[in-house]
Amino acid sequence: MTYVIGIIGQKGGSGKTTTSINLACGLHELGYSILLIDSDNDTQASSLSWKAARTGESLFPVVGMPHASIHKELPRLGRGYDFVIVDGPPHVGDATRSIVMSSNLVIVPVQPSPLDVWAAAETMKLLKEGLIFRPDLQIAVLITRKIVNTAIGRDVTAAMEAYEFPVLDNAMMQRVVFAESLGGGQSVFEMDDAAKAVEDVRAIVAEISERFLNGNEKNSTDALASA
Repeated sequence: MTYVIGIIGQKGGSGKTTTSINLACGLHELGYSILLIDSDNDTQASSLSWKAARTGESLFPVVGMPHASIHKELPRLGRGYDFVIVDGPPHVGDATRSIVMSSNLVIVPVQPSPLDVWAAAETMKLLKEGLIFRPDLQIAVLITRKIVNTAIGRDVTAAMEAYEFPVLDNAMMQRVVFAESLGGGQSVFEMDDAAKAVEDVRAIVAEISERFLNGNEKNSTDALASA
């Protein structure tokens, strides 16, 4: 019984990998078994690069799957894990569509800038199309790299709400330690002086659990195979 969370977006640099890794680490902290999938077919392959930079044992498996058959392979690969997190590619294409068809919940990270809001339009269009085939699909927008007490942070929330998908109340704030931890293959939970970043991640995990999992985070990927 596995719950699949896809992290997708049209624009590179929106925080997909930061979100994917830290969400995986936050769920790992709670004792869940995690599989993290990197679906980027570019040489960047950010989640895999994070794993490669790590010294010592990995917190959880990270595998590459840069193709459009994720929805066919996930029921097999995800078996035995509580959660599968899929780090999407930096564009909307066949692989992203496959992620949408695979996921129980899709999260769209968006930075607080007009360019990111405009770039999100293609992703939102894809998700609305996905709901035709997957009416049970859950969707949420996550504001990333938000600067505390700035008007632009509030403005982007209002702009994204116009797409009629829920925006999480908690955000991934602009904190240097997120980049520092990723560069060293670590999680913020393992970093010194990362208390505020850890609070961010824990708050996001708690909100996702309350709003979307309803205390029952174990959904079957077998049902996804027929989607």
